Amino acid sequence: MTAPLPDHLPRLFASARVLVVGDTMLDRYWFGGVERISPEAPVPVAKIERMDQRAGGAGNVARNIASLGGQVGLLSIVGQDEAARELENIIQSNGVQTFLQRDPDIATTVKLRVLSRNQQLLRIDFEETPGQHVLRQLNQQYRSLLPSYDAVILSDYGKGCLHQVADMIDFARAHHKPVLVDPKGDDYEKYAGAHLITPNRSELRQVVGAWRNEAELTEKAEALRRHLQLSALLLTRSEEGMSLYEPDHISHQPTRAQEVFDVSGAGDTVIATMGLALAAKLNLRQAMHIANAAAGVVVAKLGTAVCSQQELQTALQQDLAAQ
Repeated sequence: MTAPLPDHLPRLFASARVLVVGDTMLDRYWFGGVERISPEAPVPVAKIERMDQRAGGAGNVARNIASLGGQVGLLSIVGQDEAARELENIIQSNGVQTFLQRDPDIATTVKLRVLSRNQQLLRIDFEETPGQHVLRQLNQQYRSLLPSYDAVILSDYGKGCLHQVADMIDFARAHHKPVLVDPKGDDYEKYAGAHLITPNRSELRQVVGAWRNEAELTEKAEALRRHLQLSALLLTRSEEGMSLYEPDHISHQPTRAQEVFDVSGAGDTVIATMGLALAAKLNLRQAMHIANAAAGVVVAKLGTAVCSQQELQTALQQDLAAQ
């Protein structure tokens, strides 16, 4: 990355438009103290003192883009319930334009976490698969919205919203829009033709198998990139940073050291920043550098969190000073 780039980011990001499509959910957090074990069963008793809720999944991706100063729309499916109303209010209050298809036959996906002293004790999930009629409506709206955006992020959490993901990628390519995918599961064939996919280590291992060393990892990642006809593959590697595999180059970024380490939602921040940077017409290596800095900010926060434009600027300036 060139040194002047951070000074231009606010202007570049402000003019970039990103459409986020995928599984969105309401992340609920119950905080409390644990001082005894239940007499009913050998489990801790948490006395809840505070509650919080945030947008997760594709909603968190969209929040990150808005927090970084980009223009963003969110297309997703929710139920027709209280959780959907809460979720929409949260997302809109973060500066995201929402296009939420409502399925009255399902409950909005909710992840409830119980924490004590910032340690997670329990997670309870509520989720249902959307119906075919609503999925068709989603795909139709996607086709009408896409021409107005500079890039598309498909956030796959395996909840069913991206049932037609291959068609979505083909449509984006036909309109010359870079499409980035946060993948899920062991079938990556449906992501063929995307501009970029962003698996983490465990997700990549599920698809290509284990590797014994860096050379074998590179061989497997490159083989997958070529097979899926991707412009690039970005592997997020937790404490090992991230690696970008392009046809003619491999780039590595080390993890930025943090006092607190919580990777919840870090993948959302990475793909959000990558998508925004590409929509702003930056190249993949510049985008990765920026995304790594943004991820370093959010892993220092508890739960699904966002990186603000000012926090990103500070992190990038620290990177420049360390060179």
